[in-house]
Amino acid sequence: MLAYPNHFFVILFAEDDTSIATEVKVPILMAFHQHVYDREWHFSCGTNDYRVLMDEFHHVSTAFLELGRSYQQAIEDITMRMGAGMAKFICKEVETVGDYNEYCHYVAGLVGLGLSKLFHASEKEDLASDALSNSMGLFLQKTNIIRDYLEDINEIPKSRMFWPRQIWSKYVNRLEDLKDEENSVKAGRCLNDMVTNALTHAEDCLTYMAALRDPAILRFCAIPQIMAIGTLALCYNNIQVFRGVVKMRRGLTARVIHGTKTMSDVYEAFYDFSRMLKSKVDNSDPNARKTKEQLEAILKTCRDYGTINERKSYIIRAEPKYSSTSVIIIFIILAILLACLSSTRPYNM
Repeated sequence: MLAYPNHFFVILFAEDDTSIATEVKVPILMAFHQHVYDREWHFSCGTNDYRVLMDEFHHVSTAFLELGRSYQQAIEDITMRMGAGMAKFICKEVETVGDYNEYCHYVAGLVGLGLSKLFHASEKEDLASDALSNSMGLFLQKTNIIRDYLEDINEIPKSRMFWPRQIWSKYVNRLEDLKDEENSVKAGRCLNDMVTNALTHAEDCLTYMAALRDPAILRFCAIPQIMAIGTLALCYNNIQVFRGVVKMRRGLTARVIHGTKTMSDVYEAFYDFSRMLKSKVDNSDPNARKTKEQLEAILKTCRDYGTINERKSYIIRAEPKYSSTSVIIIFIILAILLACLSSTRPYNM
C-alpha cells in the first residue's frame, strides 16, 4: 500500500477482506479497540503473510501493552473511531464527493490524526491541527483508490470500489464501464477528475510537513507523500490505470527514498512532479482549468518556501515513465486490520 508505513496494516487489511460476512465483520470492527488489550484475541482471515499476521495478532497486542499509557490512549481512541466509521460504510455506497471524503477520513484521515497525537505524545512535535492531519491521510488514500481501480473492481468474491458516483456518473453509466476500450476517452476524463480532486489536499500536506521539527518524523511522513504526488503524475491522463498496474519505477522510488532528508527536498520533489503532471494537462479536458489552478498553487508554494531556482530538477531529468518507530508500527497494523474487516459491503453497478 502506497500510503501507509508498516503498522496501520492490520486494521486496513481487515477492511479489505471481502470474504468476511458483514454480520461477522461489523461487530469485530466496533469492538476492535478493545481487542487490542487482549493477548488471546485473534481472527483468522486473509492469505499468505496477512493470514500469519492475523493468526498471530498476540504479538501486536503484546507490543501495544508495553507502550506508555498516553500512546495506548491515542491508539485506542483512533481505532475506535476508525472501526465505527468503517462499519458504517460496509453497507453504504460512496455516492457523493462528501461520502468519498468521509470514507477516506475513516480509513486514512484518522490515521493522520492518530500519528499527529503520537508525535505530540513523544514530545518531538507540536500537535498539528485535525484539518492538516486529515489531509495527510486523504491525499495518500485517494491516490491509492485512483491507482488501484482495476485491482479493486476485479476483486473476488466482491468488487471493492470507492470512486464516488457523483464523479464517475458524469462519464459512464456503470463504474466498471471505465475499463472498456470503447470508453477510453471518457475513462481518461473521469480519471483526470479524480486526480484533480486528490490534488486539493496537496497544499495542506506541504503545510503539515513544513511544521515538523524532527528529521526522522519528517522523512517518515514525507516519503509516502512524495510517492503519492509522483503516482498521481503518472496516473493522470494514463489509460493504463484501467488496463494494468501503474507505479513508479524502482530507480526513481529509490531516488525518492534516499534523497528525501529535508523539507527543501520535499518542495523540490513536489515541484518536479507537479510540473510533470501539468505538462500532461490537455486544455480540452473538462477539468483542465481546475487542475491547472491546483497545480499552480502547489508550484507557487514550492517556489516561495523552497530553493527551486538553485538546483536542477533531478526527477524531471530522470525521465520517469509514468511510485518513537515501534509506536507507529503498532498503530499502522491496527489500522489495517480494521480496514480489512470493514470492506465487505454490497456494491451495485
